[in-house]
Amino acid sequence: MPLSDDQPHTRTRLPVGEQPSSQPSQRQAHPVRTALTVLLVVALLVLAISIANRGRPNPGSAKAGGSADRAATTPASGAGPAPSGDQPVTTTVNGIASGFPHTDQGAQSAASNYAVAIGSADMFRTDTRHTIITTIADPAAAPTLQSRLDQGFSPETAARFGVDAQGRAPKGMTFVSRTVPVGTKSSGYTAESAKVEVWCTGLFGIAGERSIRPVSEEWFTLTLSLRWVGDDWKLTDYSRVSGPAPVPPDQQAATAEEITGAVEQFGGFRYAR
Repeated sequence: MPLSDDQPHTRTRLPVGEQPSSQPSQRQAHPVRTALTVLLVVALLVLAISIANRGRPNPGSAKAGGSADRAATTPASGAGPAPSGDQPVTTTVNGIASGFPHTDQGAQSAASNYAVAIGSADMFRTDTRHTIITTIADPAAAPTLQSRLDQGFSPETAARFGVDAQGRAPKGMTFVSRTVPVGTKSSGYTAESAKVEVWCTGLFGIAGERSIRPVSEEWFTLTLSLRWVGDDWKLTDYSRVSGPAPVPPDQQAATAEEITGAVEQFGGFRYAR
């Protein structure tokens, strides 16, 4: 029968060797927990070391003589030649740049500026066309170039562009003929002569509300042969091929008024490389 709480309680102490064994000690070693603790400590040490070393100069870069800085200025692979070269010339003859350096880059600069001249609306007028040829051509080649260009800019050609024999657009409209060099490539250079390819885009057409030949974009490459005459590069021959043309963008075309305003307000440039 159960004992009541009123009864006296007695305590029995057994000898030490005979005491019953208690539950397993909670301080018993756990190998997995110990390994995780060690790994955590190591990871924290590695993190602390990396933070402490951050911002310190790399001794290898100092030994390389600042190669990292030079690499930063190197154009990305596939980007093509970086813009470079001599300062643009400051002299002009009949509005066309002149006095180009007697170098390969000077020849490329001359070719770019001559491409702009022979692709301008002034080539559709006889007097201004002859002035351009006299300005940019080698005197020995000028008669041949003038005859060839007179045939190229004949009244029939002008009619196809929508202008009369003197390059005048119909009343109330604006004739647009503008060449913009995108890049140049030297195809052969010596101190006496040079051949330069000029990749261009161009705007051609009639801007106006009733125009049947709206201004459009064209891509082409001009190859100009130059000769060092006196103290400047002069044109001796040229040829033209279409392209390379990029994929046209999905972009809304400007209105006739916007194109006319852009042509009248935005001037061209002199080119140098």
